[in-house]
Amino acid sequence: MQSIDALICPRWTLRVEPEVVAEEGLAVAVDAGRIVDVLPVDHAERRYRPRVRHERPTHALLPGLVNAHTHSPMALFRGFADDLPLEIWLREHIWPAEARWVGPELVADGTRLAIAEMLAGGITCFSDMYFHADVTGTVDLGMSVSPGRIRVEVADPGSGFAHEVTAPAPGDPGGWGLYLVDQIADDWGIDTTSAGTSVWFVLRYAARA
Repeated sequence: MQSIDALICPRWTLRVEPEVVAEEGLAVAVDAGRIVDVLPVDHAERRYRPRVRHERPTHALLPGLVNAHTHSPMALFRGFADDLPLEIWLREHIWPAEARWVGPELVADGTRLAIAEMLAGGITCFSDMYFHADVTGTVDLGMSVSPGRIRVEVADPGSGFAHEVTAPAPGDPGGWGLYLVDQIADDWGIDTTSAGTSVWFVLRYAARA
């Protein structure tokens, strides 16, 4: 038998090629962060020895969703001047705010927030269009989950992160990253290498059997 990291056994597995079909009784084998096999559960039990087995008898497993049109850094403007006609919202509120605050730091912070929210909603790929696209393209975020623990790591091979935790001024849409991490995370840290800077944090929760 082949050892693998995980075997996921949902009630339904949604295939999208060559056509969209929901199948029951399948298992997905995962190793080293990649899907290595999709096969009937009884075959998987004979072929693989998983370190973790995830039984999901009421769930559907499907490929990651794709968001084909995003302005991800604008996650930091959420709730800003809502419920207005589009032209007024843009000309009198959003465009002046962007002119005042948008820069590489805001774009990096907003992209990290948007990526975390998209991952939570099952989105694994997005097409972005906003200022400082070169900054958006350097933001890297990874997530790992184990029973009772979620670890998130954000890597920046570009300009790096500020190492000091300071509370932003009220109303400032930028500079909230480390401040919020420090407020909510159970543990966190900053790792700096020749390849760039990474911020990681851990959230703990009550694991269910």
